[in-house]
This record gives sequence, structure tokens and C-alpha cells, in this order.
Amino acid sequence: MRLSRYFLPILRENPKEAEIVSHRLMLRAGMIRQEAAGIYSWLPLGLAVLQKIENIVREEMNRAGAVELLMPTLQLADLWRETGRYDAYGPEMLRIKDRHEREMLYGPTNEDMITAIFRASTRSYRELPKILYQIQWKFRDEQRPRFGVMRGREFLMKDAYSFDLDEAGARRAYHRMFVSYLRIFARMGLRIIPMRAETGPIGGDQSHEFIILADTGESAVYCDSAVLDLPIPPQDVDYDGDLTPIVKAWTSLYAATGDVHDARRFEAETPAERRVATRGIEVGQVFYFGDKYSKPMNALVAGPDGVERPVQSGSYGVGVSRLVGALIEANHDEAGIIWPESVAPFKVGLANLKVGDEATDAACARAAAALEKAGVDFLYDDTDDRPGAKFARLDLIGLPYQLIVGPKGLSAGKVELKTRATGERVELPLEEALERLAAP
Repeated sequence: MRLSRYFLPILRENPKEAEIVSHRLMLRAGMIRQEAAGIYSWLPLGLAVLQKIENIVREEMNRAGAVELLMPTLQLADLWRETGRYDAYGPEMLRIKDRHEREMLYGPTNEDMITAIFRASTRSYRELPKILYQIQWKFRDEQRPRFGVMRGREFLMKDAYSFDLDEAGARRAYHRMFVSYLRIFARMGLRIIPMRAETGPIGGDQSHEFIILADTGESAVYCDSAVLDLPIPPQDVDYDGDLTPIVKAWTSLYAATGDVHDARRFEAETPAERRVATRGIEVGQVFYFGDKYSKPMNALVAGPDGVERPVQSGSYGVGVSRLVGALIEANHDEAGIIWPESVAPFKVGLANLKVGDEATDAACARAAAALEKAGVDFLYDDTDDRPGAKFARLDLIGLPYQLIVGPKGLSAGKVELKTRATGERVELPLEEALERLAAP
């Protein structure tokens, strides 16, 4: 993609309304534009990152045996009245009426609707277990939206829902999603900690929040530092096998959010040198809530004995749009964003330092053709800006690699390859640089 054709509205100054680094850098790098409090347009660079995150989430959900569907953003109030949540949810729910005076809401979550979908189509234990998921926009009318996409009102979420005959099956589904989440966040280059948490308005008797440690986080968190050294389950993990040992390893060490923190237990279970008390950013949460929704909605399945009983369920959320901000909080320096390669909008920034020079134009054309042939996403800075401006822009938007082509280097048969995360710069022949960039 040529920068001259791209839409990248860079801001030179730090926006005054941005309180944390991710909000500031997303606005400066032309990733988002605020349309109203807590509501943003996703501009091309931001959308590219959002889609990369979506793809990772989707691949891991599918690998874990979940099946994707898509539910509407607007829901009937009557559905929520069946579970008693319409009046109980609170002012965060946006309530509206259509032209026929039917009460509706902009969905903040989908437990009620997915249970109605299940209820209409499933009758027997032979059709279980099931895990259904979607990646969909949601709305919660936060009283004080702040921190950009970290606490917006409109947000993109992956929400999954499991259905099982009994509690044992539902716990297995919980473990399946728990392990899947470990893999999802690791693939994005994040070190995640599952922490015991309150169930909140979703309900149930078991929940874990998946937390990134960060000084700018909203949650107070307490954990054993040894949890940071636990191995991530491999790609070929057997989701149909017993996942209990993996989950037990991750949950046997102390880790809890401030809402459920037990100071006495923390001190008793955790050596002093391994106690971590800091703040964190929640990027996902899993819940087991049994028949909280199936019982009032009469979502029943017949067991092997022929007796009908309420289905056992859980729900599992990942904040897809929130992750964009969280990734920046975890990966930045004074110059700008540092994207992990798996979620970067482009892998390579190709900088032509002297547009119009025959040799540099030709070398950049060869590089662009080779990168495209190799399937490498790249952004070609073909503008006539000064080299310093080009370097600053590439550092700001955080692409993993910068391929810098200029007359001086070419006269010696070399180009410069910079690795954004480390700042390492090497001079080497163009063909060798291209081979490195094309490597998986």
C-alpha cells in the first residue's frame, strides 16, 4: 500500500483530552476519531489492527471447537424480562422504542438471546455439548467514558456461550475456553494472568478475569509472580482431553482482583518475595453460571433417562476493541507504538528517502514487488517528506520493521533494515533484507 494513497491523518501534538498513552497514541497515529463521548470511528490503520485481533480470536475459538454465529445488536426487552434482567441491569443499558412502541435495547451482552436461540432448536442431550460465539459490536452507556477504547461506550467483543447437560460438562467447557484464552493472548505477545473475579451482572458462581499487568489499569490486582513463568498450552493441545491439569496449574497460584482479594490468604499462600500488588487491565472474562438463564427461560434438554432439565451454561468474553488499547499500553516507547508482529497493521514500513531519484525509486519498486509476492503486508512511504519526518511517522505507527532505501546506501549496494522493538539497525544488500522480511 502506497502512503500517498492511504488515509493516515497523523496528529503532530498530543491531544489534550487523552489521559493515557494508548488513547494519546491511537489519536496521534490516526487510528481512531472520536464521534461522541466513548464512541469512535475506526480509521484504516486502527481497523487493520482490529481485524488482526479478530482473526486470532476466531482461529483459536474454532480450534477449541466453538461455532460462530452472529446475533443482532438490537434485542427485544421482553426477552430480558424473562430472566428479570431488563430492570435489574441498570442505566448502562440503552433502552429504546421502535416506531411501533415496542421496547428494545442495544445489547450490552447476549446471554438471554443465545439461550432463546438454543431453546428453540435443541431438545436432547445427544445434541450436546455446544459452544456458540460471535464477534459483535455492543453498547454500554458508561457514566464516564474515558481512556479512549479502553473504556468506551460502543465496543467490539467476542462473546461465547456454552451449553451442557450437567455441571460436569459445563465445567469442561469452562476449562476449554480458559485454555483457549491463554493461547489467544499469548499469540498477541501478551503475558496474561487469569484471576479470580466477581461475576457481576452476568451472575454465576465461578469467574476469572484475564489481566495484563499495567500501571494504567483500572483494577487493583494481587498475584504470585510465579504465574508469569507458567508455560502456554501448545497449538496441538487436546481440547477433547482432560484440561484440568492445565487449569489447575494456572489457578493454584494466588491471583485475584481487588474485588475478591483475601489479604490473609495472599500472605499465607505466597512467599513475600513473590507477592505482586499492582494494577491491571482486563481483556477477557469467563463465567460459569449454570441454569441462571435456562431455568427462567425454560430452556430444557432431555437426558439419557428421558427427564428434561435446564441446560447448564457459561459465557466467555474477549474485549476485541479494548485489546487494541491494551496492546499499546504494553508495547510503546517515547517515539510511539511498538506492535507485536501478529497484530501489526503492516509488517514493514518501506521508506523511500529520495522520491524521484531513479535508483531509489527502482529499488523501492523491486522491494514492493518482492514483498507483495511473498505475501508480506507493507506500507510504502512514497511521499516527498523529509527523511526525519518519515522516520518519526514510522516510529509513531509502530510497524515491526522499517526498510529504509536512500541514495547514499544504494551507492554502497546497501539498504537499512530497522527492527522497531529493539531499535537494531543493520545495513545489508536489498535482496538479503527482503529474504529476512519474507521469512515467517
